Amino acid sequence: MQKSKKLSIKDLVTIGVFVVIYFVVMFSVGMMGVVPILYLIYPTVLGIVSGVVVMLFMAKVQKPWALFIFGMISPLIMFAMGHTYILPLCSSIFFIIAELIRRTGGYNSFKANSLSFAIFNMWICNAQLQMLLAREEYINMSQMMGEDYVMALEKLLIPRNIALVYLGAFVGGLIGAQIGRLFLKKHFEKAGIV
Repeated sequence: MQKSKKLSIKDLVTIGVFVVIYFVVMFSVGMMGVVPILYLIYPTVLGIVSGVVVMLFMAKVQKPWALFIFGMISPLIMFAMGHTYILPLCSSIFFIIAELIRRTGGYNSFKANSLSFAIFNMWICNAQLQMLLAREEYINMSQMMGEDYVMALEKLLIPRNIALVYLGAFVGGLIGAQIGRLFLKKHFEKAGIV
């Protein structure tokens, strides 16, 4: 049984450490987006690769709003780096849903945490959603990659493809959660996650 349900300084430090690890993984996997067609599968691959990190985080910090805070830092950093308000705004919706799912499982249900991570992982698709909801700003931001890259994105980032990207991110999150479970069996057992 938990001693306190409130986030402590130690929890906030843990969140910070995991955000740094997650951001490095996210940035590393994101390099595949240099090839426009691969940008469509980036969210799926991110879910698969980052599953271990996020599932370990969920095992370590089993308190309300920890996942929400952990999640919001990356889109806020990206917003500060030039992305539109669409990214943090829409991402917050996914993080709230993920947090509520996690809460229904009492923070220690693998099934709830797995579904929570699959929803959580969909936040990164909002980077592509910017092409639909803030087209001019997104194109201006993407200009640094060159005119050919921007033209390729305009052809690829259409509503049907973006819907498939969200689906892929969800499936990638489910796969990543299972991989996390395999790698972190001991940590889950210690944390009481069943």
